[in-house]
Amino acid sequence: MSKRDSMDTAVQEPPLDFSFRSIHVIQDMINEEPRTGLRPLKRSKSGKSVTQSLWLNNNVLNDLRDFSQVVSQLLEYPENLAWIDLSFNDLTSIDPVLTTFFNLSVLYLHGNSIQRLGEVNKLAVLPRLRSLTLHGNPIEEEKGYRAPSEETPKRPLW
Repeated sequence: MSKRDSMDTAVQEPPLDFSFRSIHVIQDMINEEPRTGLRPLKRSKSGKSVTQSLWLNNNVLNDLRDFSQVVSQLLEYPENLAWIDLSFNDLTSIDPVLTTFFNLSVLYLHGNSIQRLGEVNKLAVLPRLRSLTLHGNPIEEEKGYRAPSEETPKRPLW
């Protein structure tokens, strides 16, 4: 199967779901069993997951140290990652590692502790990003979060 074929197939595969696992550090994913859904996870011959979705919501992550390395250990095609759910964690910033996943189209960051609206600018390099959630973060209180002001560009952030 080519990398392109795997990308088309992986879109329909269930997510690699580590939500509600009390994960404190990314490395914990290696020894943690993902949640099971209605359909079983598809695995490659090497035992890695074949999916484009990674769910880490409702944990206690405060940084994404070693994210790329761990994702590479768990996913057969980490470069195809299109959906990352990091909602309801303790993240205070948007880690630049997220900008290395160029196929990312959905990124959930709501319910974290992100304080600076400028953090969002890091994501401008992601050409396929179509859905970004940030509600429930302290940045909601920052001027220009919802509606453009005199000081901000006259275009929506996302």
